[in-house]
Amino acid sequence: MKTAVIGTGAMGQHHVRLYSDIAGSELVGVVDHNTAQTDRLCALYGGRAYTDYREMLDKEKPDAVTIALPTSYHHQATMDCLDAGIHVMVEKPIAKTVDQAREMIAKAKEVNRVLKVGHIERFNPAVTQLKERLADGQLGRIFTIHSRRQSPYPGRITDVGVASDLATHELDMMRYIAQSEVHSMTAEISKVMNTDNEDIVFGLLRFENQILGILDVNWVTPTKIREISVTGENGMFTVDYLNQNLTFNSNYAAEQNENQSDWFKAKFGVAEGDFTRFRVEKREPLRVEIESFLECCRDNSSPLVTGEDGLEALNLALKIVDCNYNCGCKKIDNS
Repeated sequence: MKTAVIGTGAMGQHHVRLYSDIAGSELVGVVDHNTAQTDRLCALYGGRAYTDYREMLDKEKPDAVTIALPTSYHHQATMDCLDAGIHVMVEKPIAKTVDQAREMIAKAKEVNRVLKVGHIERFNPAVTQLKERLADGQLGRIFTIHSRRQSPYPGRITDVGVASDLATHELDMMRYIAQSEVHSMTAEISKVMNTDNEDIVFGLLRFENQILGILDVNWVTPTKIREISVTGENGMFTVDYLNQNLTFNSNYAAEQNENQSDWFKAKFGVAEGDFTRFRVEKREPLRVEIESFLECCRDNSSPLVTGEDGLEALNLALKIVDCNYNCGCKKIDNS
C-alpha cells in the first residue's frame, strides 16, 4: 500500500520511520511546512517532501495516510483525505470539537473508508495482556480503575489543554477496560502555567456498570508517569505503559476461599497478598498500531479504535472541562 504522513512533529516523525520499515507499506509522501524536517526525514526514510498535503494527495495518490497535525487541523485534513478515497489514521484527539468528529465519522461511512483514531495505549503489549487476564476472570468483579498520566509542560502544544491532549488517552483506556459507558462524573481543573488552557485535571467517573474511575492528569509533574491500576475482588493489576510492565498484587483474603463468589457475598475483606510481575513480550506500540491500521485498510474492516471511540474520548474530555465550570456531578449525554 502507498502510505503518507501529514505532519512531522513529535509523533509524525515516528509514523514516517515506521511506514518506511513495515512490510507492505511504500512511503510515498511526507508533508510539513518545516522543509528542513521533511528533507531530513525523506533522506533517512524515503518518500517525497511536500509543504501542501493537497498537492501530495494529487501527485502521490496514497492508499492510507496518518494525520499528525495540530488538533485544530485534524478535521479539514481528514475530510479532504476521505473525499480523495484514502484511509485515514488521525492522531488523538480526533478533532477539536464533537461536531467536527461526527462529520469525520459520517464522511468515512459515506465513502466506505477506514477512519482510525490514534489511541496508542490499546496496542501496548502490557495492556493487551491485561485485557486477556481480565477476560479470563482473574480479577473477578472490577471495583475501580485509576489512571495517572503526568509529565512536564509540552511547549509545542498550544491549541488544546491537557484534557484533550492527555486525558483522552486515559478516558479511552477506562472505557476499554470497563467495557461500559460513563454514567456521571465530577471534575476539577486548574491553570497554573499561565496559559489559556487547563494543565491539571482531576476527575471522578461512575460507569454504567458501577465501576468507579479516578483520573489524575497534568502537565506540571517534572517526570513522565504513565500508569493505570485496576482493582477488583481478587487484587489489583497495574500497567506501567512506559516500561510495558504488568504487575499484580493479590488479595490474600480472597485466596483463602475456594469459592470467590461466596467470599464476595460474605464480605470476608481484603488483605495484602503476593506480588507478581508478569512476563510481557515487548513491542513498539506504534508499530503494532500502524500494522493493525494497514491490515484494516487492506480488508476494509473495523479498527480496534474506531471514530466513535475517538469521539467518545473527546466528548468526555470536553465534559470534564465543562464540569469544572458548571460544578457538581454531571450526567453524560452520549447522543
